[in-house]
Order: sequence, then structure tokens, then C-alpha cells
Amino acid sequence: MDMHTVVVGTSGTTAEDVVAVARHGARVELSAAAVEALAAARLIVDALAAKPEPVYGVSTGFGALASRHISTELRAQLQRNIVRSHAAGMGPRVEREVVRALMFLRLKTVASGHTGVRPEVAQTMADVLNAGITPVVHEYGSLGCSGDLAPLSHCALTLMGEGEAEGPDGTVRPAGELLAAHGIAPVELREKEGLALLNGTDGMLGMLVMALADLRNLYTSADITAALSLEALLGTDKVLAPELHAIRPHPGQGVSADNMSRVLAGSGLTGHHQDDAPRVQDAYSVRCAPQVNGAGRDTLDHAALVAGRELASSVDNPVVLPDGRVESNGNFHGAPVAYVLDFLAIVAADLGSICERRTDRLLDKNRSHGLPPFLADDAGVDSGLMIAQYTQAALVSEMKRLAVPASADSIPSSAMQEDHVSMGWSAARKLRTAVDNLARIVAVELYAATRAIELRAAEGLTPAPASEAVVAALRAAGAEGPGPDRFLAPDLAAADTFVREGRLVAAVEPVTGPLA
Repeated sequence: MDMHTVVVGTSGTTAEDVVAVARHGARVELSAAAVEALAAARLIVDALAAKPEPVYGVSTGFGALASRHISTELRAQLQRNIVRSHAAGMGPRVEREVVRALMFLRLKTVASGHTGVRPEVAQTMADVLNAGITPVVHEYGSLGCSGDLAPLSHCALTLMGEGEAEGPDGTVRPAGELLAAHGIAPVELREKEGLALLNGTDGMLGMLVMALADLRNLYTSADITAALSLEALLGTDKVLAPELHAIRPHPGQGVSADNMSRVLAGSGLTGHHQDDAPRVQDAYSVRCAPQVNGAGRDTLDHAALVAGRELASSVDNPVVLPDGRVESNGNFHGAPVAYVLDFLAIVAADLGSICERRTDRLLDKNRSHGLPPFLADDAGVDSGLMIAQYTQAALVSEMKRLAVPASADSIPSSAMQEDHVSMGWSAARKLRTAVDNLARIVAVELYAATRAIELRAAEGLTPAPASEAVVAALRAAGAEGPGPDRFLAPDLAAADTFVREGRLVAAVEPVTGPLA
């Protein structure tokens, strides 16, 4: 557990805060301002609860059952019941980091003072996070409207001391036992609190924030592998000239071209060895890498803008307004988040596709400009990287299926009261798979390109200093260089780890300076 502390106020939560808590175990504290805002909003809810008029979420049923007015003596049971009945998820458990992001982001909204939850409930949420207790949340149960209902319900169930959770040692136990072991008293929910703990886009938002962090690394990594492939194919770096990208001023395109240029600086391979087979132009997968990578970068920026707005939001229904009104609304609808989750799956699939095309070109003796077939040591006796490309192609094919938008679908629920839903949770779940696959695809291109560069160096050609640094670091990480056929899966796994941990970017930056 990282002892870094994230202070949750009434506003100001950042993407970095989410990653720190979800992935790195940062501790959580409520600010004094948040506690004050929680108490003030609770006074408003208590006052409404004492009135005879029904108020949605305070003294009524929920969803299609909102027309029933609930008497005072049944309201605590009402709040318990909504959590128990909505904790209806099925399927495999979702990842610990996703559940921690889910809980932290719900706490962030609760702390805004717009939900009417008591300070002691918010403090219990922080205590559970700090104890390393992770509720068991299942894959299926959210339609991305009225929030991520089933996932959040499983988290709320843990606060009540019910259901199952994973302890800091990784063992799943009854939640009540885990709370007791850490000196945490289960909460007794009061008016509106059960509903307030369930009604948010927190799961899809948490997965969006973490996907953006991963994709930033992968896009920079893909700029590097594109440069290495261009170099290994004896391509020209003239297409990376800044003046060419200035006349089509998409920001990401210029960034990717600059990254590639810096990786290739000082190369003795680019554009100087085409005498035997002159080329007017390199293939699209080589020449257009900045345009494709850059368009993806611009999509990441748009998704980050949406994520930032959602982080600044208080998503609940009803909400407590500063003037004392408690109003129903539709802010829980996940459409804004769902759309960008799907956009990211699309651009990730296209990035994977262009990486695979360059890999295939490196392995094809008819298009690789003098490299041995499949980069094999003794082609025919050795198969080289033939099946590594098969694996990469299978991943790309799956990426294309994952790029089919979830947000274009909707299925009515709650007796047609909730008749249009976002499917944002589903979009987030498939994006996580796509991001994992993309790291593997980039790793295969990296492995092929570094082998090809070493083969060129063996012919007496001089790679760029940044390329030499990558080769050295990757070999030190356990991915071996050219030679006779061997058990290939461990090399590919080492390359995958090298990419997803950011070590590829770290390997070149001492030579190139910081890459964007």
C-alpha cells in the first residue's frame, strides 16, 4: 500500500487521484470542507423526511415503484432493501483496481455535498478503502443508466457488513468479518442513503480514467515501434518533417511525427539504402503512422476532456441543491462516458491494425527490402517470427470485434421507466480487454522491429542511438535477439511486460529527451 494520501474535498478530484487510489493503494481522507458540506446537505434531507409530502428517494419507492409513499418506520428497511435487491451481479469478479476506483469515485460524489449522505457514511467508505477491503463485484449487472447499479450495490452491501469482500491479503471472506477485523462498524442506512450509494457513473468513469493512463503510454510506445519499423525497412524519415505536418495541423499528428523523428535522429538506415530497389514512397503503414497515431492521440484528448467534466460532476438522483431543493434529474445517464469509451476502442483497434501491417511487412521477404524471410536464422529450417505474427493477427481480429460500439445499443428495463440506457459499463469492460490486447500487439511489433534492426546492424549498417538503446534494454529484459528457433512465448511475454510497464518509453528518453 502506497502511503501517499488523497484528500477528498467538495470538488477538485483528478485523474491522478483516481489512479493513485485504485492502482497504488493511496490512502483517502475527507477534507473539513467535505465533512461540513455533507452535514449541511444531510440537514436538508432530514427536514424533507419529516414532512408529509413524498420526496423521491427520501420517502418513496424507486424507479417504477416511485409512486408509493413509504412511512417513517419502513424507511431504514427501504434503504437496506434497495442495496440488497440491487446487488444482483453475475459472472466473474471484476479487477480489484476497478472496484477501488468505483468506491473512490462514489465517495468523491458523496463528499460534494449534493447527495444528502451523512458524514459518518462517507467516513466508512474511506475507512474501507484504507483498510484494503475490496467488495466482490461481478462482471454483469450494469446498463450504464441510473448509474452502475449492481456494481455499486455490491460495494454498498460491504458497507452494511453484508455480502463478500476481499481482504488486503487477497482472501475472500464475509464482509462483516472483514469490517470487524479492521474495527469498522457497519453502517445503518437512513433516508436517501441507499439510493445515493448506487446512483453514479463511477465504474465506467474509473475504467475510462485508467484506460486513458494506459493508452497514453501505448500511443507513445507505438510511435517508437513505428519509427523502429521504418528504420528496419530502410524507409525515409523525410515524411516526418515538421513543415509537412504544419500544413495539416491536427495536434496529435504533429506530436507523433516529432516523437518518431527524435527516435530516428542519427540513423544510418533511413532513406540511404534504396539503390537496389528504389522507392518513391513507403507503404501507408509506414508513411502514414503519424496520421493514424496522431488521430488516436486527439481522440484520447477528447476522452480526457469528457473524463475531466465527469470528475467535476456530482452524479446522483435526486440531488441536493445549494438552495435547499432536492430535485430529480437524469445526470446519471452514462451516454457522455459511454461514447468516448467506444471511441477509444475504435482508435485502439486501428492502432493495433497498423502495427500488425508493419510487422507483416518486416517478415515478408518480398516487401522487407533484404531482410530474411520471417526474420529467421535459417529460413525453412527455422520459422522465425511467422507465428508471432499469427498471434498478433488474432489479437487484431479480436480488437475489431471489440470496436463495435456498446453505446449504440439500448435495452429497456424497470417496467419501461428506464427505457433508454447507455451500456457504458459494457463499453468500459470491452475497452479494458482492447487495451490489454493493444499492449500485446505493440509488443510483437517491437520484438520484430528490434530483431530486424539487429540483422541490419550485422550487415554493417548503423541504427539510430535511440534504437540501439531500445535493443539493449529489451534484451536485458529477457527478450532475446536473432538466432535459431527457440520457445518464443517467453520472449513475447517479456516484450509485453516491457511495453505495458512503460519501460520502452523509459529506454529511449535518455537519448531523445521526454516524448509526448
